Amino acid sequence: MPEIGPTLREARMRARIDITEVEQATKIRAKYLRALENEEWSLLPGPTFIKSFLREYADYLGLDARTLVEEYKLRYERPSEQELAPISPKLGRDRRGGGGPGGYRPPRVAPRWLIVGGAIVAILVVLGIVGSIGGGSGSPSGDTTTTRDRAATTATTPRRAPALAPATASVRIVPTGTVYVCLVDGAGRVLIPGLQYSTGQPVPVHRARKLRLTLGNNAVRLHVNGRALAVPASSTAIAYEITRAGARSLPVDQAPTCQ
Repeated sequence: MPEIGPTLREARMRARIDITEVEQATKIRAKYLRALENEEWSLLPGPTFIKSFLREYADYLGLDARTLVEEYKLRYERPSEQELAPISPKLGRDRRGGGGPGGYRPPRVAPRWLIVGGAIVAILVVLGIVGSIGGGSGSPSGDTTTTRDRAATTATTPRRAPALAPATASVRIVPTGTVYVCLVDGAGRVLIPGLQYSTGQPVPVHRARKLRLTLGNNAVRLHVNGRALAVPASSTAIAYEITRAGARSLPVDQAPTCQ
C-alpha cells in the first residue's frame, strides 16, 4: 500500500511545485500541507478535515485521491464502539405479596355489568359523532381539509435547494502514455508550457474561469470540473476550451501553442 506522506511529497517535488503554490491553488494552509506530507495527524483539525485535505491535495497533484483516503482510513481510523443497552428480563410474576403458591396473583376480571354498561356508552358516543357529521354545516363531505391546513402543509414541505455551479473551471490530466500538454487560462497566461508527460507522471491540476488546452494525442484520462471526459483518437492535436459549464472542442487553428 502507498505511504501517504511520502507519496504526496515526492509527487510535488517531481513536478517542481513549491508548497506555497499548492496553498494558493487549494486554499489549504501550508502548515496543514506539511503536516500531511509528514503524516503529523495531530497537527490537523480532525479526521473529516484530514480526508478532505488529502483528497484536494492529491487531486491537485494528479494522484489517485481515493486510494490515499482509503489508506488513511484503513491505518488511522477506528470504528466507534457501540455500547449495547443491557436487556432486562421481563418479570412474569409479581413476587411482592402472597395470594397463591410462590406469591402469584391471578388477574382480576371486571364484573359483567360493568362490561355491558361500557359497551352501551361506547355505542351511544359513536352514534352521536355520526349524527353530528351528517347534520353539520354545508361544507362538502368529500373535502374536510381547511385552507389553513393546506397552507401549513405547504409551508412545512421542504424545498430542494438548486445545485450550485462550480466557482471556477478545473482540469485534471492523468497520462496513460507519452503526451504533449499545453495549457493556458482565459487571459492567455501559460500554466503548462508545452511539456511532455509519460505514464504515471503527475500533472498539476489548474483552475481558472476559463482554460484552453492542447493535447498531442489521446493518451490521457481527462477530468473536467470533476467529471471524466472521453478524449477521441486524432491524427492531429486535440484542443478544448473549458469553462464552468463544461468543455467544447476547438479547431486546430484556435488551439493554444504555448510558444
